[in-house]
Amino acid sequence: MTDDRKAIVPVWTLATGDVQVPALAGDEPMTAERLAELRSVLAALADQPIATLEVHPLPDKLDRSRGIPLDAVSPLAQHLSQLITQSARTSSAAATATAVGEGLYRMVVPAKVAAQFGQGIVRPMASKGAAGDIYGALVNSTGRIVDQATFMPVGKAAAAGAVGGAGATAGVAVAGSAALTVAAPLVLMAVAVGVSANADSKRQQAIEHITELLEQLHEQKLEDEHSELDGCRDAIDKATAILLDQGKLGVSLGLDSAVHAINTALGAADRRLAQWRSALDKLPDGEAVEIGTLAKSFPGIDDHGGTFRTHLELAALAIALKRRVVVLQAVEHAQIDPGNLFENFARVLKADQQRLDTLESSISGVLKRLSALELARPQGLRPVFTTGEVDRLMRAANRIRKLGDGVMANSRTTDVAIEIARDKDGSVVVFPALPA
Repeated sequence: MTDDRKAIVPVWTLATGDVQVPALAGDEPMTAERLAELRSVLAALADQPIATLEVHPLPDKLDRSRGIPLDAVSPLAQHLSQLITQSARTSSAAATATAVGEGLYRMVVPAKVAAQFGQGIVRPMASKGAAGDIYGALVNSTGRIVDQATFMPVGKAAAAGAVGGAGATAGVAVAGSAALTVAAPLVLMAVAVGVSANADSKRQQAIEHITELLEQLHEQKLEDEHSELDGCRDAIDKATAILLDQGKLGVSLGLDSAVHAINTALGAADRRLAQWRSALDKLPDGEAVEIGTLAKSFPGIDDHGGTFRTHLELAALAIALKRRVVVLQAVEHAQIDPGNLFENFARVLKADQQRLDTLESSISGVLKRLSALELARPQGLRPVFTTGEVDRLMRAANRIRKLGDGVMANSRTTDVAIEIARDKDGSVVVFPALPA
């Protein structure tokens, strides 16, 4: 992507229902700051969820393996193509930006709307590169482009069509909002695929960690637990593909068995969480704790791997898989009742996310408590400890303190960005949803 100070970026304002809001955008170009303000104001004033959609040049290097690919006849790809075609007829900026047929589309859903999906569903996923990096198609490029680009509102464009094949036809919102396009199916499908991709990214990360830990432990019971969870992926992937292509889920997919395995793993995580909390509650307040005492309730906590860390990763895997299943259920409900697509989707998603958010935040609370503990010197008859014993204590203290590093300090919902790479043949790849 180029560092062009005169870059013109078309931006659509997409509503998920026929709403009336003041004509805030108009037809004049705007800055990135003005666009962010507009999103916030529209989210506050409109009764229906409103998102913005930008189109940028497609980067030369793009890791498509992180996203979910959809062919040109999939609902999301068709809705996007229709929006592009309609917009090109009425907007020269949109026609110029979309003329090549390919591009990187960035949909931003305001925090007010994102809160309907659950507090913990969209979070940054740590990169294997430099510390602090996050995965994202526009990372290290968006900052330059957005800061220096001019955003041109695109109005009077309709993306006709609906999820499920009936109802929810898109169009232009009424009175006072000429640049507001009603495109519930497009927003719904983009959010659904982006959230699903985000959960799958977390699943992949958890799988990598578990595999590494189990190679050190050689514990058959944990191996079996891991295998059963990882075996759910095939059914979930097939169900995702079918639903995103407007198909119907059948018993032959094995999704029911997968859900049972995931729920069983979540039950195990709940039980382990209760044991961890109980063990921490029994520790004397304000006193240093011996590593041996801590290891009885948190086996292997002082090692690089250990059973406790494997239990943490198994819980993370179960949560990630469950989040994908919840998205599937939400999409299915929305397709059953296409008259109120987004409302059904948000309602189902939020209700089921609450348990997952609570479990995830409770595990984070345990890690914070552990990381704040002070380790005591081992009790013994000898007044002097060997160099090896001192080194072990220092390593253990450092590892335990780092348990709190990966905990999200602030779970406040932010704007959510979903990036969609579109190729010339109309096919798309949707990347994991990330905080905007």
